[in-house]
Amino acid sequence: MIFATLDNMELNADFHIHSRFAMATSPDLSPETILAGCKTKGLDVVATGDALHPVWRGMWEEFMENDSGIVVIPQTEVEDERRVHHVILMETLEQFDELQKRLAPYCSHLETAGRPHVYASGEMLAREVHELGGYIGPAHAFTPWTSLFAAFEKPSDCYRSEKFDFCELGLSADSTYGAGIEEFAGVPFLTNSDAHSQYPTKLGREFNRISVQKKTARGVLDAVMSGNITLNAGFFPEEGKYNRTACTRCYKQFSYEEAEANKWKCPDCKGRIKLGVRERAFAMSSIPETPRPPYLKMIPLGDVIARVLGVSSPNTKKAKALYSAFIERFGNEISVLLEAPESEMAEVSEGVSSAVVSSSSVVSSLTLFTAFSIFSAFFVSLKTLLLDKDV
Repeated sequence: MIFATLDNMELNADFHIHSRFAMATSPDLSPETILAGCKTKGLDVVATGDALHPVWRGMWEEFMENDSGIVVIPQTEVEDERRVHHVILMETLEQFDELQKRLAPYCSHLETAGRPHVYASGEMLAREVHELGGYIGPAHAFTPWTSLFAAFEKPSDCYRSEKFDFCELGLSADSTYGAGIEEFAGVPFLTNSDAHSQYPTKLGREFNRISVQKKTARGVLDAVMSGNITLNAGFFPEEGKYNRTACTRCYKQFSYEEAEANKWKCPDCKGRIKLGVRERAFAMSSIPETPRPPYLKMIPLGDVIARVLGVSSPNTKKAKALYSAFIERFGNEISVLLEAPESEMAEVSEGVSSAVVSSSSVVSSLTLFTAFSIFSAFFVSLKTLLLDKDV
């Protein structure tokens, strides 16, 4: 959904997705299904994903301008020689044509892998991207695997003489995790889905609201690099599987002191204890938190509906039917979660309306588990209503 002010527009954007050519992705991914998913979700800007892959890049050529009016940003994710993952953004597909040629000596599978491993440093990757007029930053920076902070103590250790243009927080972190890290001061934070399918439950599950003067790829990139991000929205970082210090085998959580006492070995299953994103992030913080846009912690509409209906998944027939009713009434999911009046939502489903409002009142400070626990009494009180009325 586009929000207009006197001089600009606010657009909802997801800058990191994947193609059918990456690992563990939906075979149904295509430009058409992605654009359809964006319309349902309420995204005005979407990345191509995997733009170094020549076939996928070719598939996007006719959709860079599309009937949906969605701005498409050429994008890829690359793994470097230290297994650090980077998000790369460009204005045009032609820039990725040239980047593919430049990286070919360092990667034997650029033409087959959606998310390639390149035998080059972060510094070298950044240099090549910048020479072509593109932008680069760490992907899911705080994840304890294949990320910036899994391999380095600070960003400059990775990018060295080259700058990085943004930081993608990842599902296990929100803005507060990086706001006290000195080298992130003044660097835009991005919240992206890293979606491996085109479904609205994945696409745009984290997104950015940006203020742009021109609804073009150039206008969008200029807005991001100028820090014109008015909202970061995402899942509860506490629910990210890497958020807390825990055993990598049985997922039992530990305090830092407990992990140290057990020499980072789980006393129950003997698995490895991994330092959590939260503990690592705050340990690296050395300056007062820098000002950041608001961060909205959301419960996806499909999950709210499934909980209200008491079904196992948003993909059940009953849940999908109610989800479709909300989309038909309000246009897209983001509008339902952020803007729809409670009274109008109640005309579709009183249970879901109350749940959406309740969730938005607690998401700023509570985990999804805690939020749903708070909702439990509320859902019990609605049980008779849900059984007796169409929702």
